[in-house]
Amino acid sequence: MSNDIRNTSSIVSKVWSFCNPLRDVGVGYGDYLEQLTYLLFLKMADEYSKPPYNRILGIPKDYNWESLISKKGAELELHYVTLLRELSTQKGILGQIFTKSQNKIQDPAMLAKVIDMTGSENWLVMGADVKGDIYEGLLEKNAEDVKSGAGQYFTPRALIKAMVECIQPQPLKTIADPACGTGGFFLAAYDYLVSNNKLDKEQNKFIKLNTFFGNEIVAGTRRLALMNLFLHNIGDIDSDNFISPADSLISASPITYDYVLANPPFGKKSSQTFTNDEGEQEKDDLTYNRQDFWATTSNKQLNFVQHIRTMLKTTGLAAVVVPDNVLFEGGAGETVRKKLLETTDLHTILRLPTGIFYAQGVKANVIFFDNREAGKTAWTKDIWVYDYRTNIHHTLKKNPLKFDDLKDFITCYNAQNRHKRTETFNPETNPEGRWRKFTYEEIIARDKTSLDITWLKDKSLADLDNLPDPEILAAEIIENLEAGLESFREIMLKLNSKGHVI
Repeated sequence: MSNDIRNTSSIVSKVWSFCNPLRDVGVGYGDYLEQLTYLLFLKMADEYSKPPYNRILGIPKDYNWESLISKKGAELELHYVTLLRELSTQKGILGQIFTKSQNKIQDPAMLAKVIDMTGSENWLVMGADVKGDIYEGLLEKNAEDVKSGAGQYFTPRALIKAMVECIQPQPLKTIADPACGTGGFFLAAYDYLVSNNKLDKEQNKFIKLNTFFGNEIVAGTRRLALMNLFLHNIGDIDSDNFISPADSLISASPITYDYVLANPPFGKKSSQTFTNDEGEQEKDDLTYNRQDFWATTSNKQLNFVQHIRTMLKTTGLAAVVVPDNVLFEGGAGETVRKKLLETTDLHTILRLPTGIFYAQGVKANVIFFDNREAGKTAWTKDIWVYDYRTNIHHTLKKNPLKFDDLKDFITCYNAQNRHKRTETFNPETNPEGRWRKFTYEEIIARDKTSLDITWLKDKSLADLDNLPDPEILAAEIIENLEAGLESFREIMLKLNSKGHVI
């Protein structure tokens, strides 16, 4: 084992070693991760301020790293609280990292230990992959913590990597995510760009400062994304903030992008909470009155699909995770699908199995489409569907989705020349083939232009001897119940106190 690997392993172990004692005093993974973010940022800023860097970063002297390590006990706790408050008022990425920051480690002795642990390493000399692996590990652990609710911001990394492998982003191109969570798509795209290209100085600078653009409205999640990218050497400690806190759906993007990779938040409805005349809190469905949208709807997913299309250059490519309702819902859903088929080349759908997301009750797909200039006829000619759902069983703990599971799809996708694809499905020779082509005419003839397409037989329905393990069956039952409950919740939101539909 090399010294680098051994050193990385020891640092990871050290960072993780604080999780359990902190949990014992009520500090969860998410809270620990937040505090570690603040301290890591301050420590790395301190390293930048010294030789050989000697950079002036604008962190007030009274609230820098040196000010923290000079205090102990109650004085440390009081100073830390003040430091967080003061730094949240600063401009640029510094203020964004510390937005709405709070001290969640109330025990001064425990806080001092975490500060000592952070201060004992020279973070700048570590490779971006080392720092990134540590932080990504913490993010994933946080996503697994059901109580934190952080799973909704964490897309399986195997799925993200597969989507990037299909899109194959190129240097000196821009990449956007209108709901970027903790930045998973950006990191996978960065890894792809670095691994598959011999980058020159200009290209490296462009990747670092001009490639990635995102939106994340949740302050805590945006903080994690900024730090995650920074630790992976994307952006700079004193550069402009490239992850906006604004709701991306409010208005059209001021600029268009070469690629959009996204997994917009689950949940069909966009809503805002308000207080009524009786002082009770109610939810009101949000609709976005955008002139550039094909349909006005409170369906959040359909709004994101419309918005992402407007974000693309005329040569732009998109890969977007969407729930099943986007593929079959009538009304606004049908309008959006028809317009998407007409104005873009919606060429590929990957149907995903249940049991791969931390948020339960989700049946999702990935749609791949290429934007086009205005034309007289529909740009979509054929839609290729890969069914990685029927007879596929995954669970988060015992059988999580792995990158290898999606390699056959990536091969079928044939990014090098997707116009030379070959179906694996054949009703006579290979009725279990998962890769099948449907023409534009076949899709348009379907009820509501539905893209909710299946053709494989569910073996568990036909052969009781081939039922999956009880744990997998139980997980699938929970998934279906969760999906049903979500539908009931939406109905309940439309009922007033007298039980009438509003």
